[in-house]
Amino acid sequence: MKISSTQAAHFRRVIAGTLPVVLISLFLFNGCKKTDFKPPKAITLELVAEGLVSPLGLVEAPDNSKRLFILDQVGKIWIVDAGGNKLAAPFIDVSGSMVPLNANYDERGLLGFAFHPDYKNNGRFYIYYNLRPRAGGPQPGASWNNLSRIAEFRVSADPNMADMSSEKILFDIDDPQSNHNGGTLEFGPDGYLYIAIGDGGAANDVAPGHVMDWYPVNAGGNGQDIDSNLFGNILRIDVNSGSPYGIPADNPFVGKPGRDEIYAYGFRNPYRFSFDMGGNHWLYVGDAGQSLYEEVSVVRKGGNYGWNVKEGTHCFDAANNTVELASCPFVDAMGNELIDPVIELNNADNPKGGKATTVIGGNVYRGNEIPAFKGKYLFGIFSQPGNVPNGELYISSPRGGKGLWDFAEVTLKDNPDDLGYYLKGFGQDKEGEVYLTVSSMAGPSGTTGKVFKLVQEKENGHGHKGGGKDY
Repeated sequence: MKISSTQAAHFRRVIAGTLPVVLISLFLFNGCKKTDFKPPKAITLELVAEGLVSPLGLVEAPDNSKRLFILDQVGKIWIVDAGGNKLAAPFIDVSGSMVPLNANYDERGLLGFAFHPDYKNNGRFYIYYNLRPRAGGPQPGASWNNLSRIAEFRVSADPNMADMSSEKILFDIDDPQSNHNGGTLEFGPDGYLYIAIGDGGAANDVAPGHVMDWYPVNAGGNGQDIDSNLFGNILRIDVNSGSPYGIPADNPFVGKPGRDEIYAYGFRNPYRFSFDMGGNHWLYVGDAGQSLYEEVSVVRKGGNYGWNVKEGTHCFDAANNTVELASCPFVDAMGNELIDPVIELNNADNPKGGKATTVIGGNVYRGNEIPAFKGKYLFGIFSQPGNVPNGELYISSPRGGKGLWDFAEVTLKDNPDDLGYYLKGFGQDKEGEVYLTVSSMAGPSGTTGKVFKLVQEKENGHGHKGGGKDY
């Protein structure tokens, strides 16, 4: 993900007091018309776990154990058992192998985690983490920043501990810069593993390690290239065949020019993505913008999502990234449409006005706790300007066809301006309930990291555990 330079300061304040009650605000952004969405009864944030450093996501083990696994950026995965207890020892700890992280702010670390769909029988799971760089660099005089690794592990005889000797490396990528690493891993409804890889980092997609592409106006880069590397893409691989993995036969570039692993391309930093558990199982990708626009796209196989020809629905200028170009191509060199996002937010640096430092892709709600949220997409922003933990949560009603979707803010009753935390990720359990992973620190430091579950306030006005105050 990406924040403006002012957001990198090390924030030390710890949020205290009662947990907030949230309501749905009908304030809509960027000129969107009012939706027909009806606000439900008050929603509370139920505390699931605390004492974490920088939690980025949560998944439930697909083994009927009701255990929740929390991904902490510093290299550890923690378990919350069926009784709601956070276990004392992490499920896995790869911190000793990782590149050292910057305490103030960092986009590296343990970024992704996914269970194999048949985990109950085979004990296999997958992580995405950044190791120390290998020798060499993207060009003479420049060194690699880190080694991005996708690896398979297995659980040990103890169901609450990984077998650290079982690591199977699927692939390593020499990464030229520290930022824009993507990071999400998730198995799709087709049983294949999907992987988000950012454009390599730096800015504008034109730094060392960012190759030339078909669009000469912007002197790069990896987002539009499909031949030279895997940067700027959503990948799809088959972990049940091949060595170390296989390629799905219907991947868009199989038998054609382009890397066989690529499922979709044209991304800057697709930090968090998710599949809808229901409906048409759409793939939602939150892609962090440069200086003007943040975006969420519904991604299809073979799609080109525009970066760095476009930023959101607008023409991008790498030479002056706060001024939109008057025109740009609608298709790429292969004749593929540059697909616009379904949600667009103004970035905090946008001269037109805006407050999002970066978008955080979330989940379509498929749970039962909040009936009014059913089938709606929840997402958010990491923070707003000001060096304070002030992320925000939004909701949108998915629809077909082209054009941007309306969305509304989910605001806090007791703190109506924002969430009161940096929003770092989302999670979803097997029942379709949605979780927020947050911290009072912008970077991977301290122990203010928490996980909250979104739940509806009870009829008597009291919330669930950690609930809110009465009306």
